[in-house]
Amino acid sequence: MTQKINIDEKFSLFAEHFRPKIVAELNGQEFKLAKIKGEYPWHSHKDADEMFFIWKGNIILEFRTHNVELGEGEALVIPKGVEHRPIAKEEAQIFLIEPKNLKNNGDTDVDQKYDAPNDVWI
Repeated sequence: MTQKINIDEKFSLFAEHFRPKIVAELNGQEFKLAKIKGEYPWHSHKDADEMFFIWKGNIILEFRTHNVELGEGEALVIPKGVEHRPIAKEEAQIFLIEPKNLKNNGDTDVDQKYDAPNDVWI
């Protein structure tokens, strides 16, 4: 069935940080919404690219060699295998576009606070 997705409405349905929620799936990719604040642990996804798109706020994507600042309306694709860490000084609302069932922490063991379950729809 074809239904529109109201992004602001979907973001209003949750408050927790670093817990992506799926709002759509297409061609083996999941379109996820997440709120982030603070520093997420260093990690990588050895078999998948990951796209960050900023809806509201600002984030820094740290890499071992440099940082990239992203603001509203900006996006970045992180190639598979590249270690990274997102940071948001204030709460940011972001979209993640990534393969179905991609684990948010990649291969890295992280504290339960950051280990989000897969397949959570809103």
